[in-house]
Amino acid sequence: MDARRAVNVPELESLARERLTDTAFAYLVGGSGDEHTLRWNVEAWSRIRLAPHFMVDVSAIDTTLRLLGHDLVSPIALAPTAAHRLFHPEGELETVRGAAAAEALYIQSTLATVPVSEVGAAATGPWWFQVYVQRDRGFTRELVARAESAGASALVLTVDLPVLGARDTDRRNEFGLPEGLEYANFRGLPAVADELPPERRVYNPHLDPSICWPDLEWLRSFAGVPVLVKGVLRPDDAVQALDCGADGVVVSNHGGRNLDTVPATADALAGVVTAVDGRVPVLVDGGIRRGTDVAKALMLGASAVLVGRPYVWGLTVDGAAGVKLVVDLLRTELEMAMCLLGARTLAELTENLIWD
Repeated sequence: MDARRAVNVPELESLARERLTDTAFAYLVGGSGDEHTLRWNVEAWSRIRLAPHFMVDVSAIDTTLRLLGHDLVSPIALAPTAAHRLFHPEGELETVRGAAAAEALYIQSTLATVPVSEVGAAATGPWWFQVYVQRDRGFTRELVARAESAGASALVLTVDLPVLGARDTDRRNEFGLPEGLEYANFRGLPAVADELPPERRVYNPHLDPSICWPDLEWLRSFAGVPVLVKGVLRPDDAVQALDCGADGVVVSNHGGRNLDTVPATADALAGVVTAVDGRVPVLVDGGIRRGTDVAKALMLGASAVLVGRPYVWGLTVDGAAGVKLVVDLLRTELEMAMCLLGARTLAELTENLIWD
């Protein structure tokens, strides 16, 4: 099946499966533990029922918004995901081209297989840079400087990954980047050796388990661009992030890849929105597969949504064109949903369109 014949985002998953090795596909779609949270992320959006208004003039629909200085054509952005050269020879370069073609904000992962300087050079649209704080704070500071110099207009600090979760399939497959690929932003950073046998390993050479709230204040102290905190589920953590200088929060459970049985992001979103109380934008990721999911997220108070696995399916199947296709399909479905809900603008996607 040609990618252009896909009529919805989920159809691209099976097409990506046909093009990837078993190990790469398992890494892309897998979660942690028994993968309850992975499933809940998708299921939770489908449980929310809609209460449309009819007899509303929906001959003109406006999905535009302003987000941290950017005028965007839709609230659909691309989440940070790792190692894109596993899925396409051009890797993150092809992704950033697809994001620009779709007029979508792209968030570049620290764990990229193309250096941030090259991604920035290829970018023709807005992009942010996702940060993992390293044990070597000097290296982290230098990497942030590289990202800002390359054109990143915001930083997204991921806080929910002091260690990897129980990713059983990846451990069974002994997952690692194949020969010829590397985490390009980590060049020159020595790995921390772990002498424990695999069944007793907890810590990861690329993650700092000591990260805590003062590290957000430290990052904010020298960042020249806005800083968002990604990985927030609890309202009190959202407030703490704001107290430490965050310019936005991302409600996320890392796509169900870390701590299994945490709630779906659709279930955590409203509490965080209430705690933030409009002081900064709240974004959400996890399980977004349909335009109706996007609409529901905005009804619950999100400013925008991030999609992860779906655009990597598109990247796998058809490179930049596949990335654009995913955004286009979601954006079109969002516009259809708005028409059928009687919501002409994103501001009209309010909680009263959710069926109690």
